[in-house]
Amino acid sequence: MSQGQTRLTPVLKRLRRPLSLTWAGLIAERVVHSFWPLWSIVIAVAAALMLGLHELAQVEAVWIIGTLAAMGALYFAFKGAMRFRWPNRQEAIDRMDAALPGHPLAALSDQQAIGEGDAGSEQLWRAHLRRMEDRAATAKAVEPDLKLSRRDPFGLRYVALLGLVVAMLFGSVWRAGTVTQLGVGAAPQVASGPTWEGWIEPPAYTNLPSLYLNDQEDSIRVPQGSRVTIRLYTDVGDLSVAETVSGRTEDLGAATDTEQEFVINSDGALRIDGPGGKEWTVTAIPDAPPNVAANPGDLEVTFDGQMSQAFEASDDYGVEGGKATFTLDLAAVDRRHGLTAEPDPREPIVLDLPMPITGGRDEFSEALIENLSEHPWAHLPVTLTLEVSDAADQTGASEAVLMDLPARRFFDPLAASVIEQRRDLLWAKSNAKRVVQMLRAVSHAPEDGLFRSDTAYLRMRVILRRLDTLVRHDGLTDETQAEIAEALWDLAIVLEDGDIGDALERMRAAQERLSEAMRNGASEEEIARLMQELRDATQDYLRQRTQQAQREGEQGGQQQQAENMQTLDQQDLQEMMDRIQELMEQGRFAEAQQALEEFQQMMENLQVTQGQGQNGDSPGQQAMEGLADTLRNQQGLTDEAFRDLQEQFNPGAQAGESEGNEGRNGGQGQGQSHEGTQGQGEGQEPGSGQGGDSQTAEGQQGGGLAESLADRQRALRQELQRQQDGLPNLGGEAGDAARDSLDRAGRAMDGAEDALRGDDLAEAIDRQAEAMEALRDGMRNLGEAMAENNEGQPGQGQAQSESLGQFGERDPLGRSQRGLAGDQGEFTARDDIYRRAGELLDEIRRRSGETGRPEIELDYLRRLLDRF
Repeated sequence: MSQGQTRLTPVLKRLRRPLSLTWAGLIAERVVHSFWPLWSIVIAVAAALMLGLHELAQVEAVWIIGTLAAMGALYFAFKGAMRFRWPNRQEAIDRMDAALPGHPLAALSDQQAIGEGDAGSEQLWRAHLRRMEDRAATAKAVEPDLKLSRRDPFGLRYVALLGLVVAMLFGSVWRAGTVTQLGVGAAPQVASGPTWEGWIEPPAYTNLPSLYLNDQEDSIRVPQGSRVTIRLYTDVGDLSVAETVSGRTEDLGAATDTEQEFVINSDGALRIDGPGGKEWTVTAIPDAPPNVAANPGDLEVTFDGQMSQAFEASDDYGVEGGKATFTLDLAAVDRRHGLTAEPDPREPIVLDLPMPITGGRDEFSEALIENLSEHPWAHLPVTLTLEVSDAADQTGASEAVLMDLPARRFFDPLAASVIEQRRDLLWAKSNAKRVVQMLRAVSHAPEDGLFRSDTAYLRMRVILRRLDTLVRHDGLTDETQAEIAEALWDLAIVLEDGDIGDALERMRAAQERLSEAMRNGASEEEIARLMQELRDATQDYLRQRTQQAQREGEQGGQQQQAENMQTLDQQDLQEMMDRIQELMEQGRFAEAQQALEEFQQMMENLQVTQGQGQNGDSPGQQAMEGLADTLRNQQGLTDEAFRDLQEQFNPGAQAGESEGNEGRNGGQGQGQSHEGTQGQGEGQEPGSGQGGDSQTAEGQQGGGLAESLADRQRALRQELQRQQDGLPNLGGEAGDAARDSLDRAGRAMDGAEDALRGDDLAEAIDRQAEAMEALRDGMRNLGEAMAENNEGQPGQGQAQSESLGQFGERDPLGRSQRGLAGDQGEFTARDDIYRRAGELLDEIRRRSGETGRPEIELDYLRRLLDRF
């Protein structure tokens, strides 16, 4: 072995791994350069088979193309084999050496040609070899040259690869196997496509997609009631349908009919017999009935008798509706006094259960809110049963809940006696004579101070005389019975409410009864009942104080007494009463008694505040009222735009389709009428700058209806800008958020105007909805900013600062006496909001299911459902 080889050998041992990788790269490089046409043909043929192109062409064409592809593959395989040359180890060394500067591997294998024997020359040669060894130690594997751009200038390999990717996404490997089924004369059948098709459509209320039978596996699970449609595209008799899922016994028809429909009612099998047929095992998923449950412990009753009964309901596809039924439990009634008579027949109380406005109805919790204080069964034992139904008309009922029908309690003895006689009169008409006697006895000596006013006594005598005449002469009918009962109710309210002094005395009496019960060691049930009476009496006292303050309306007098009065919010009052009850439950009656005395003193010193009158509205109040008017007008304009969108695509619709939509000639919050007169929201004054009638009329004459709407939208935007310029200077995060929200509302109004001028009503309605939402946010933020600003002013308690809020009037606990337009639109009653919103949502759902409507309208309705 030469000296050069001796030096190179250990270097190559250290470079064994990069040398092996370089050698493998040479193999890959020569395989790619030699055989790329072969694998391009193979990939193209595989893509065509996976896409099923052979099923669409004539069989002769398939064989010709297949033969040419096979011949081409053999040619390029032979040519590639002839071109391919297996690389050896020296070629790998040369490839790696060429990539290093100075070719150190070749230098290490060289020998010194001249200067042998010369010490200086040999020392220089050894230094040169050491440098080459250092360079060789840095050697790395050389990447192969796999570029084929010079050999494939048209990129045919990429075309074949793209076809394979498309086939993997949209084709199937199993379709390639059908090439073996090709034969002479089979082309017409293949070109005709599938010989049968089928669909399974679940019931519409399930909101499940339809299933294409041709794509289904051997086992199918679908809801019971799904409709199956099968169509046979072949000669009659070639294919037939057999099924055991419908249970049909009549109107079966022939199994070979080209079009068949039936409903899946039970588990079974579905089979298509004949060439290309298939069989499935069908499992029918039954529609479970809905469930509903009410928890008696969740019953809440306010001081005026309004009940709130929470309940939970669920269904696999959603609850459609429900009702609550109160039935008199006659066996549990204490049949004494006026209740000993046989009761007149009376129908059970049936109330509609509230349904969720937004979200799903498959599982939800709601509360039944109703005031049944005037019903004849008030405070009598009843059974409550809840019942819900689903879209398949299946019903589910809750277990009967035993309770006393919640109603208002009367603490005044005279009012309580009048209510008792009213109950007896409604219990049975035969009690009329007894009621006359009892009322005559009660009012026998009015001079003893039993009646607080002559007016109440005279009302009692009028009712007594009227009832006595009916009993003696005319007889009591259903109408006169209801008339007398209503008069007795009104009399009891007058006697119960009385004045603020009476309410204070009732609260003191409730406190005394509770104190005495604690001193005498009463039971927990008795203490809990007396505590509830104290809560009810306190609520009644607060209501009387509020009404008195509203009647007097003297802010100056209140300010003079402010030094000797205190202000309470609802949280303070609730915490105080909870603390009293907690002390009693722990047996700490002395501390509870002291807390009761402090509570009574604070209630007597309570300051009742109310909002300023119209002439004394603060700038913040005026801004809130102006924004509320703008919100009402924007709502009316949006209603009218939606009506125009309906008429544009459904001009023949009857007026009944839009019943309840007051965007035209409706009431509160109405838009422009068909006659060209702009409606005004309730409470809006003419000439408020909201786009007057003359401006509207000019817009209609100049540019048609859409141009008129755009002009009104612009006027509304100008009015909003004027209101923004006049906003009070309120700092803090809430003030900044209010200004940002109003800016966002202005931009949305500009977008709505542009859409209206472009006759794009759908886009305009979307922008108007954004404007209304931004206005509501702005009003809420403005109210918070005003509250923060007022809290920072000296000498004003919480109740007073809240009285300067939106619409001003609040009760002593800070609760608003009127609806908040920023949160509730034009409505002031919670049940009206929910009822109206529910009706609108049901109507939107109904119209979105009518496929005959224009696509643009259906798209808009779907967006509404997604949003709400």
